[in-house]
Amino acid sequence: MMAKLSFRTYSLFVAIIFWATLLGGIAYSHIVYFPPYLSDLPNSSVIVNGKYGLSEGYFWMTVHPLLILSLIITLALNWRFEARRKLIMTSFGIYLVVLIITQLYFLPELSAFRQSPEMNVPAAEWLARGTRWQHLSWMRGAVCYLAFIPLLFALTKPENAAQDTEIKI
Repeated sequence: MMAKLSFRTYSLFVAIIFWATLLGGIAYSHIVYFPPYLSDLPNSSVIVNGKYGLSEGYFWMTVHPLLILSLIITLALNWRFEARRKLIMTSFGIYLVVLIITQLYFLPELSAFRQSPEMNVPAAEWLARGTRWQHLSWMRGAVCYLAFIPLLFALTKPENAAQDTEIKI
C-alpha cells in the first residue's frame, strides 16, 4: 500500500531540498572557490573583483531566504506534531545562530578580503586572516551538516501517535 503524503510532509521535503542546496554551496565554496581566492591576497582578490569577478553572493542571497521561508512554513505546518516540531526547531535554531555568526564575523571578513588591494595590510597578514577564516568556516560548515540531521529525522516521525503502527503521512 502506498502512503498518502500530506502538504506538511511535502513542505518538509522542500525544506530538506533547500538545506541540501545550502550544503552543496558550502562544500563547493570550501573545496573550489575559497582556497585559490584566499591563497595570495591581495593579488588573488582578482577572483572577485573586476569585470569578470565571481559573485557568489547571488547564490547565497537566493538560497538563504528560500531556506528560511521553507523552514518557517514547515515548522508552522508541523507545529502540532511534537516530535517533528522539536527536530525542525533544532535545525532551524542552529541555522539562525550560524546566520548571526556569519553576519558578525564571516561577511565582514569577506568584505575586507574583497577590498584587500586598497588596504595597506601586508600579504602575510592577509594569508593568516584567510587561513583562519577558512578553518573557522569549515567548522561553520560542519555545524550546518550536523544541523541537517534533525531535519532528516523529522521526516521519519509520524504526524501523530496513532500513525506509529501505520505510516499514513
